Amino acid sequence: MKKPELLIPASSLEVLKTAVRFGADAVYIGGEAFGLRAKAKNFSGEEMREGIAFAHAHNVKVHVTANILAHNDDLSGAETYFHELKEMKPDALIIADPGMFMLAKEICPEIDLHISTQANNTNYRTYLFWHQLGAKRVVSARELSLKEIKEIRSRIPEDMEIESFIHGAMCISYSGRCLLSSYFTGRDANQGACTHPCRWKYAVVEEKRPGEYIPVYENERGTYLFNSKDLCMIEHIPEMIDAGIDSFKIEGRMKTALYVATVARTYRRAIDDYLESEEKYRSNMGWYREEISKCTYRNFTTGFYFGKADENTQIYDNNTYVNEYIYLGIAEAVSEEGLVRIEQKNKFCVGDRIEIMKPDGQNIEAEVLSLTTEEGENVLSAPHARQILWVGLSRPAEQYDLLRIRNCTI
Repeated sequence: MKKPELLIPASSLEVLKTAVRFGADAVYIGGEAFGLRAKAKNFSGEEMREGIAFAHAHNVKVHVTANILAHNDDLSGAETYFHELKEMKPDALIIADPGMFMLAKEICPEIDLHISTQANNTNYRTYLFWHQLGAKRVVSARELSLKEIKEIRSRIPEDMEIESFIHGAMCISYSGRCLLSSYFTGRDANQGACTHPCRWKYAVVEEKRPGEYIPVYENERGTYLFNSKDLCMIEHIPEMIDAGIDSFKIEGRMKTALYVATVARTYRRAIDDYLESEEKYRSNMGWYREEISKCTYRNFTTGFYFGKADENTQIYDNNTYVNEYIYLGIAEAVSEEGLVRIEQKNKFCVGDRIEIMKPDGQNIEAEVLSLTTEEGENVLSAPHARQILWVGLSRPAEQYDLLRIRNCTI
C-alpha cells in the first residue's frame, strides 16, 4: 500500500518549523506576492531560504504557492520571482494560471510544477492536459467525489500525482473562484485578497422598499447562506487511500502554530496507524476525534467526497469558530534550569493548569509555577501579546513543544 504524503500549510517560519516537528511530509508556503493568501503573514525571501533549509534538513519537502490568476501587470514581477525561487530550490511550485505555468517551466524546469485547485480540475482529461505540458501533480477540485477521483486515477499515468484536501475550510464557490469579494470591496479573491464575504450575515431587500432589511432567519443569530462547515476526513483515511490520492492536503495557510500542530499530529498518527493495521486505526478513532476538535473549526463535514453536498452537510448556520483550546506559545528554548522561553500569544497566569503538547502525541498537564520577563522581572500574569517570557512549569518541556490551555468559556 502506497504511503500518502501529508501536506501541511505554514503561514510563517515558526509555523513551518512546527509543521515539520509535528509530522509533515511536506509543507506549502507563500511568498510576499503571487499566492492566494495575501492576508497571511507569508515569507520574505530570507525566511523562505531558512524555511527550505530547515525542512530539507529534516527530510521534508517545501511547495511554494504562485497560484494567482495573473493579469498582464503581474508577469514581469512573476518572472523575477521565479528566478529567485530557482536559486532557493523548493521542491515544487503550485500554479493555477497557464501563463504563469509556462513562465515557471521556462525559468526553473528543474522544479516540479503542481496545478492548484484554483484551476478547477474536475475530470481526467484536464489531468492529462496538464501532464502533457509537464505537470507532476494536479490538486483535485473540492467538488469531486472519491468515486470520481478513483476514476481519474485509473485514467492517468502512474507517475502523475493526485493531491486532495483532507481537512480545513471549504469555499462555497466553485474551487475558490469567487467574485463576491471583488464586487463588494474591490479586493480580488483570485489575486489573493479575499475578504471572505461568504462568512458575512445577509438579509433580503425588496426593490420597492429600499433600505428596509427583511431577515431570513435560520437560527437566532441570523442567516449565513454562503457559509460552509469545515472539511474533516479523519474517519475516512482508508477511502482516501483507496481512491488513489497521493497527497493529503490540510487547508490553513492563515492558521496558528497550534492549529497546524494539532492537525498535523492527528493525521500523522491516523495515517501511520492505518498503514500498520486497520484494527489499530479503528481502535484509536476516539483519540483522533478528540484531538482534532482541539483546534479551531466550524463544525465538520465530509464535503463532496461521498456525493453532492447539501444544506445538511455543507452549509453552516453561523460564522463562529469552535475553539476548545487557547494557544499560549511554542517552546523556543529551554534553559538549564528548565525554564521555557516563549513568545506569549494569549493571557495566562501563575497557578494555571496548562497542557504541554508534544510531537509524539503526548499531552502532559502541568502547572505554571513562575513567569519571568526578558528583563528578569517576576510577574503573576502574562496579559501582553508577543511578550517574551520564561515560564517555570511543574513538568519538563522540550524545544518545539506547544503550550495550550483549555478555553474555560466553552
